[in-house]
Parts: sequence; C-alpha cells; structure tokens
Amino acid sequence: MSDFEDIQIFVRVAELGNLSAAGRELRHSAAVVSNRIARLEERLGVRLLNRTTRRVNLTTEGDVYYRHCLRILSEMQEAENAIANQKNTTRGPVTLTCPVAFGNKYIAPIIPKFVEKNPDVQIRLHLSDRLLDLLQDKVDLAIRIAELKESSLIVRKLASNKRMLVASPDYLAKHGTPKAPADLLNHNCLLLRFPGSRQYQWTLTGPNDEAPTTLAVSGSMDSDNGEVLTRWCLDGYGISLKSNWEVGELVRDGKLKVVLPDYQPPSHAVYTLYPENRYLPTRVRAFVDFLVSEFGGTPPWER
Repeated sequence: MSDFEDIQIFVRVAELGNLSAAGRELRHSAAVVSNRIARLEERLGVRLLNRTTRRVNLTTEGDVYYRHCLRILSEMQEAENAIANQKNTTRGPVTLTCPVAFGNKYIAPIIPKFVEKNPDVQIRLHLSDRLLDLLQDKVDLAIRIAELKESSLIVRKLASNKRMLVASPDYLAKHGTPKAPADLLNHNCLLLRFPGSRQYQWTLTGPNDEAPTTLAVSGSMDSDNGEVLTRWCLDGYGISLKSNWEVGELVRDGKLKVVLPDYQPPSHAVYTLYPENRYLPTRVRAFVDFLVSEFGGTPPWER
C-alpha cells in the first residue's frame, strides 16, 4: 500500500472520527486502518490521533498534518478533474438528498433533463425531511430550505423563498381568525417535527420593523413530513407555517388563506450544499451548475 493511500485512510479517519467507520467505507478492517495510521505516526515521529473506545480525535500535530493532507488530495482531485474535463467525460453516480415535497415537485421533474445531456451520470435522489450528514451518509450534495448555520460545507443559493402562516377558510370560520401573534397560542398549530426541527417555536416580525415575537406554539397533530401538514391544513385541522413554494398556488386559488399577513416569519431560501471542493468530482460540479441554471432568476413557484 502506497503512502498516498495511507494519507487517504488518515483523512477519512479524521473526518469520520472512527477507525471502523473509515475501514468499512474503504473496505479495510479496523486493524488494517489502525496499522496504517500507526505506520504514518512512526514515520512522522508524532502522534496524529488520540484514541478512545468509541472515537478518535486529532492531536495538535494531527490537525496540522490533516490540513496539509487535504491540500494534497485536493490537488490530486483537481488534476484528475482537469484530465476528465479535457476528455469531456462526466460519468458516475451523484447522490442527492432533498426535502420530500420540494424534491417531488421541483427536483425530480428536472433530473431527466440533466441525464439526457449527461447519459453517463446516474442521479440517486434521496427524499427525506430529515437532515442527513453529507460525510457520514455518503451524500454528494444536499438541497436545504432553512436558515443555515456556519459549516465547512460549500453553500450556493438557488432561490429566494418567503414563508407564511396559512389555514383553510373552513378552519378560520369555525375557530376565528387570529388578529395578533399571541392569538396563535389559542389555536391548533400543525408542526413539522423531527430531530433538530425548531418549528415548535414560531418567530414573527410585525410591521414598522417591530421587534420579532417568538411563540412556543402547540397543537394536537404534528408530522415529520411537510406534505402531510399541507393536507391537514387543507382539511381544516389547523394553522401551519409553510413556504411559498409549497402553498403559494393554494393561496392564489383560495384554498388556503394567509393568517396574520402583516407579521412575517423569517424567509428560508433554497440552497444547495456540498463538501469542500477538495473531493468534488466533475459530475457533481456539473449537476450543481445545472441546478443553479434551472433555479436562476425568478424561482419556478413565482413564475
């Protein structure tokens, strides 16, 4: 096994924080992975990793070595991409994760267009309203509709997206229309719940730049699927916080009404995220560029 392969093993161990996980991904036993790391440490004369029974962490020297290794791997990938671009070869699988409803409505329909232009690329679309870890779950890129936190991922904005509180005319006729944010505490609020979700707290900003109000709303039904909440809303079971791409057409058709229109929830734009360019294959870069071109300008839900 070459020193270059040892470096690749070290980088994956550092990123996954686990010898066995790195071994499974690289098709080596944990013992082989451990031996290769030990060989690097012996050659360098420093300890690169602190090991526990469950996890490994980078030492100070290991962190320095890790950052240099990333640059080496990045340059190797860029060299391979340059050759691939010269040969005009975009091939291989692209794994994409996306929220269920958005994926069904806006991503799945345009994938055949990309594949027709790039017949050697296989798109693997994973629809889930849960947030997957791109490195841990071996995903090339993700589409997120959220207020993003800082991370090591590369972020490219696809489209703007306003959000609103909505309910059916029947629900409002039976239970009354909220006049102020505090009134929501007396209504059945339909919530999107999954690990990491913050939708059990609704933040609204009033007119004239009023200070935002955050309410711990509640209701008799919640789901980890946005389409379920839209259906419950249409059937008159409560008020829900939805994106314009989800319910804009339903509002225009009068099937849903905007609640508290003068009080705006924070906008959540649509982004695509992918790991730092060091491992970005040509096929993934091509698909990202395709998404940006498809959603550029006026987003499809506002056309």
